[in-house]
Amino acid sequence: MSKNSIDNKMNKIVSLCKRKGYIFQSSEIYGGLDSCYDYGPLGIELKRNVKEFWWKSMVQYRDDIVGLDAAILMHPRIWEASGHVEGFVDPLIDCKTCKGRFRADQLESTPCPQKPSKMVNECGGELTEVRQFNLMFKTHMGAVEEDASAVYLRPETAQGIYVNYTNVLQSSRQKVPFGIAQIGKAFRNEITPRYFIFRTREFEQMEMQFFVKPGRDEEWFEYWKEQRIRWYDELGIRKENLRFHQHDENELAHYAAVAFDIEYNFPFGWKELEGIHNRTDFDLKRHMEYSGKDLRYFDDATRERFVPYIIETSAGCDRTLLTALVDAYEEEELENDTRTVLRLSPKIAPIKAGIFPLVKRDGMPELAHKIHDDLKRHMMVFYDEGGAVGRRYRRQDEAGTPFCITVDSQTLEDQTVTIRERDSMQQERVGMDAILNYLHERIN
Repeated sequence: MSKNSIDNKMNKIVSLCKRKGYIFQSSEIYGGLDSCYDYGPLGIELKRNVKEFWWKSMVQYRDDIVGLDAAILMHPRIWEASGHVEGFVDPLIDCKTCKGRFRADQLESTPCPQKPSKMVNECGGELTEVRQFNLMFKTHMGAVEEDASAVYLRPETAQGIYVNYTNVLQSSRQKVPFGIAQIGKAFRNEITPRYFIFRTREFEQMEMQFFVKPGRDEEWFEYWKEQRIRWYDELGIRKENLRFHQHDENELAHYAAVAFDIEYNFPFGWKELEGIHNRTDFDLKRHMEYSGKDLRYFDDATRERFVPYIIETSAGCDRTLLTALVDAYEEEELENDTRTVLRLSPKIAPIKAGIFPLVKRDGMPELAHKIHDDLKRHMMVFYDEGGAVGRRYRRQDEAGTPFCITVDSQTLEDQTVTIRERDSMQQERVGMDAILNYLHERIN
């Protein structure tokens, strides 16, 4: 795919997101803040649905995983133990010609700001020597800025799980193997954030750390690989756009014995969607060393003490949301026009149904309002009586709404409505008293 076609599709998705109320540029009236975004009325519903779908799969439907919500600000020694203070760096390079700053390991895929048709490594600009740049945001806790009060905005949510491992183990009465799941904000001072919400400086992670007995880590790693790729299928992401990528020795993180990414085929290429890592016992041993606390697990059955190995599944909520939007976006050629449609899975669609009176008279608005009021106690629905019904259908297609319910003259006679399905555009007559069951069956 050419760069122009990549930009064209992404521009269309960005435009739709603003137009329909999915995602806005942060601080837009002040010129915007680079790589920061706000979620609008539809965006926050989609994000909430994605997180809820993940949480049900990882926590609610399982007996061996429990939840946690750790603080964003944590003791600075945690980041020394984890290796982030010393090693959480990217290679930074400056261009003396255009004054731009870039990741030195991505020059061949980064367009030049002054010559967008060329990449930074081929545009002829004078580059500086490479230097290391720490990605953590640093701030100060307390009334006086001094070194003793320095703290960091967490660059990942995993460490909050590790330092709470024994608290959760004891209070929830779990036994190894078991997992701890968390959804939360993380912050990275990225040198070159790009591709809309794919790579940003403030983002939300959906992570699960699964604690297992050493020697059983390989089988659990394979188990979680299978579980996580299946989850995206259940989310409605097309299988042909997903693949596994195994990290080679040059890519492998210092804490990992083996690592796979689930990648998605975005308009800008195959990129990481979720990481699945065998982190061995690295993290707990480091926190034992730095905290002086014994984090070994005692197995009542075998009378053994051991430091558990950890299998991590780490997904970005914002990245998953972008994946759902890209995968669902389609411009469909019809007989008389082109229909823009978001084929989002009904499970995560922000609005489940639009409710329309065919005309604004003869008691139709009153019946449509009654249906709307009844349904909104069970799901997000939207009432619309403005314009021709065909235009209202198109507006909901573009917003990703899977069903539209129309009250018409026949409704006044027999208490049935027309329910139109977004993807096929097929219509069906359904009794007013059966609408809720009809929608539940098709959404779930």
